[in-house]
Amino acid sequence: MKMAIVAAVNIVLILVVCSLFTSAQKTQKARTIDVGRSTITIRVFKAGLFSAFGHDHEISAPIQQGSFSEENASVDLSVDARKLRVLDKDVSDKDRAEIQQTMLGPKVLDSERFPQIRFRSTRVESAGAGKWIVNGELTVRGITRPVKLEVHGENGHYLGSAEVRQKDFGITPVSAAGGAVKTKNEMRVEFEVFG
Repeated sequence: MKMAIVAAVNIVLILVVCSLFTSAQKTQKARTIDVGRSTITIRVFKAGLFSAFGHDHEISAPIQQGSFSEENASVDLSVDARKLRVLDKDVSDKDRAEIQQTMLGPKVLDSERFPQIRFRSTRVESAGAGKWIVNGELTVRGITRPVKLEVHGENGHYLGSAEVRQKDFGITPVSAAGGAVKTKNEMRVEFEVFG
């Protein structure tokens, strides 16, 4: 009986060690996002009665750091909100600077108080060969909300997008002329990530 207990304990210890080794191997397979090649673009669209006089906005959001793992089906990345840049081509330099200032200021991102934008996956589901639905948590302005991304790619190169609502993060869409020209609540976030 004593030998059977000792054998059982040894088997459990071997299983625990194997499990820890396998877990460590999976953790080691996490890949660092190549922040120099990877991009996030945010598209904010115009709305309102006189939207013809407004502008759609294209914003570059450089990834500060991040990692992903196909084996562990996970992704984690952050963006420095202070480094977002308005790329609008159909406006003057002066207007672009004003849009930039409004975006980074207290009415929109409040980037000095909340410098980090972060996404962390909570569940990844296969949607076919080289396609995934990634559910996760997006934190903007210190507010965390669930977000769903559609992703496709392979070999460390991934493309995807998500729809995000400004009001979910305490942002009132910017408006002018008494609301006759404004931005839509819904924004489109597009990304290309290299590992």
